[in-house]
Amino acid sequence: MCIYNYSNLFYFFQIYKAPTMITSHIDDQLSNPRLATLPHQNNQADHANAPLLLQPANATSKSLLFDELRHFRISLKWCALDHSTCTAKFISYFTFIFFTIIVPIISSLCIKVPSDDPISFNNLVQFPESGLALIAFLTLSRFFRRYSLRQLLFLDGLQDDSSFVRRGYSRELDKAFRYLACILLPSFLVELAHKIIFFSTVKISLPYLSSGVPLNSTIFVLVLASWVYRTGVFLLVCVLFRLTCELQILRFEGLHKWFDGCGSDASVIFREHVRIKKQLSVTSHRYRFFIITCLVTITVTQLGALLLVLAFTSDKTFINSGGLVICSVVQLSGFFLCLLGAARITHRAQGIVSIATRWNMILTSSSARSDQGKCSVPEIDKTLVSESAVIGADSSEILVSISSQYPSSFQTRQAFVAYLQHNNGGITLFGFALDRGLLHTLFAFEFSLVLWILSKVVVLS
Repeated sequence: MCIYNYSNLFYFFQIYKAPTMITSHIDDQLSNPRLATLPHQNNQADHANAPLLLQPANATSKSLLFDELRHFRISLKWCALDHSTCTAKFISYFTFIFFTIIVPIISSLCIKVPSDDPISFNNLVQFPESGLALIAFLTLSRFFRRYSLRQLLFLDGLQDDSSFVRRGYSRELDKAFRYLACILLPSFLVELAHKIIFFSTVKISLPYLSSGVPLNSTIFVLVLASWVYRTGVFLLVCVLFRLTCELQILRFEGLHKWFDGCGSDASVIFREHVRIKKQLSVTSHRYRFFIITCLVTITVTQLGALLLVLAFTSDKTFINSGGLVICSVVQLSGFFLCLLGAARITHRAQGIVSIATRWNMILTSSSARSDQGKCSVPEIDKTLVSESAVIGADSSEILVSISSQYPSSFQTRQAFVAYLQHNNGGITLFGFALDRGLLHTLFAFEFSLVLWILSKVVVLS
């Protein structure tokens, strides 16, 4: 009986530890040669053929509730973006071609707009939606050929971070899908209402098929499913980029805490900053194709749609132009999600210089006063407290307390500050920092184009 209880306890322990083995992807094993020397190589070999998603046999395990990537795995499963096997890759590409190319072409050919409606912008939205879905799908395909889901979200390096960063990143993983739901669900409800009204006023005809309620219902469901697929793939990449930026923001906040007190060694902070900067560089290289192509696509489609809408003097109704409005809102919301995340992390990366400079000044002043035998440290603390009273809650500045017994040398701190002054970039696009200044420049450029289009419309009318 005792042996039987011990065997049950060992079996329970193996089930409880299963998620750490299930969530590993085959790329993790191939990209880390040190795993070949571990004693449990045979156990990992059993999971070498495990796909990116969780296996169905383990889907009912209670430990799945503690899987930090369960939301992303469910999203990838329903979006047919699992590229771990040849069969899954074929299904993924077939689903993409069907919903992104075939369904829009069929809907454009079979839907006949009434003759009393001279204009209809519903066919116009097919090009930008399919284009952004193509860009997002190619981005995800390139990611999953090279990285696993944990590597893509930098989860493998969390063991080197503090508990503050790990808890914050766990909250951001859950919060990421709130952004996706806040954009997708309201847009889906409006799109559903638009498609119901739109299909009740148009006529659908296909060769060799009789028009009627079954055909109308089939085309309606396919068009709606195509919209959900294309929009979901685009927003999923935006959420992945935003989540990656939030992780680096948490690490910079943890780095700011290291300046709290003079006991922080400059060499330790330097190594941590090098690690963060390397991950920011990797993130910039991964997503620069997505950001630039989305910027060009959205700019061209939005300005072209604005020109066409203003060129027609006919009445614009919810039926003929509702799809264009929904498409514009989704595109701008997803792209602004990326830009704001990149601007925030770049602002934090640039603000670390001022914090390190003040940290160096306080340490140097404290060291000089202690050498002179003057105990005037409380005066510095009072000055900092009075200045910190006017600092907002969102400011990146922190209160530095002087409580060190082994401060870094002045030469080391000065070299570290000089390093930060020349390596303070965040997310970059071919060397250009994606900060607030670049956002202001993009806004001025886009606004100038809008004014130019308005001037052409006024002259032509």
